[in-house]
Amino acid sequence: MRIGIPAETRAGETRVAATPETVKKLAAKHQVVVQSGAGVAASNIDEAYAAAGATIGSAADAFGCDVVLKVRAPNAEERALMKPNTVVIGMLNPFDAETIAAMAASGLTAFALEAVPRITRAQSMDVLSSQANIAGYKAVMMAANAYQRFTPMLMTAAGTVKAARVLIMGVGVAGLQAIATAKRLGAVIEASDVRPPVKEQVESLGAKFIDVPFISDEEREIAQGVGGYARPMPADWMRRQADLVHERAKLADIIITTALIPGRPAPVLISEETVKAMKPGSVIVDLAVEQGGNCPLSELNKTVVRHGVSIIGEPNLASLVAADASALYARNVLDFLKLIIDKDENLAIDREDEILKATLVCAGGEVLRK
Repeated sequence: MRIGIPAETRAGETRVAATPETVKKLAAKHQVVVQSGAGVAASNIDEAYAAAGATIGSAADAFGCDVVLKVRAPNAEERALMKPNTVVIGMLNPFDAETIAAMAASGLTAFALEAVPRITRAQSMDVLSSQANIAGYKAVMMAANAYQRFTPMLMTAAGTVKAARVLIMGVGVAGLQAIATAKRLGAVIEASDVRPPVKEQVESLGAKFIDVPFISDEEREIAQGVGGYARPMPADWMRRQADLVHERAKLADIIITTALIPGRPAPVLISEETVKAMKPGSVIVDLAVEQGGNCPLSELNKTVVRHGVSIIGEPNLASLVAADASALYARNVLDFLKLIIDKDENLAIDREDEILKATLVCAGGEVLRK
């Protein structure tokens, strides 16, 4: 079987879907074609891929394979290079109906890895977790860089410098990594999330959990989330949370927002009124900016200053740590490939497998995820 790894063409995308480490494992039994320069931005040069057993070729060579490994969904030009029934694996955005329909029209068999269910068997394929982990780390580093004071407490001959106060909104994988990273930098940390079970995780990392009490069984049930993801909370709970967050934000030096709801616009957590109440020189990093933002003042691909607060709207933080992000993503992809390759090393897609069923977005000209 021929497996292709093309270069990513989306603006700002520096990751690659396979590394020399994973190519070496694939090349032992398959022909692997890597587009020249595909891994350069992630510190993986052509010579390293060749040494791992890959053939270095053109975009047409990579896209002409039986299986194509991608980071982002193929655009029109890339789809034109693929033959019908090509298997495409990547972060294809299963909620992008237009692109999924276009892939179906091209006759592609496409697997969107973001849709991997959060079950024990699929943990090693969970691309959202592997990339969010990196984003949480990078968010804190970017915030510390933009913040014009020290992050840890310092006692010097010239006086004592207070530790920065960091507020983390949304305690999924990115939020937990942000807490851990901010803790390593010596910050005082508070965190908020709609899901009660995360309180223990937050406190185990040395942060204080901002608890918004539930006043009805409906709120308590919704807060449990579904499949490891948050659900939209009732308006009254959101109002109570906003009031509490407003008070905590006034004391914060750095706020990192990570709250996302699959298939929906990001919830607004930091209002303009809250930004106005924050201290001059404070920093907000909005990891949800690509889905509309947790702060309405965030601007995509920009760092702006509003009411004396720096608001960072970088949408793809994992690409700023391209080498490690690619290494983790490539391992996710490699483990996923094991599900569609049989013991004879041939393509074998079991549509009844719960992981494949959840991730298969189109096949045979048909859109399978509505």
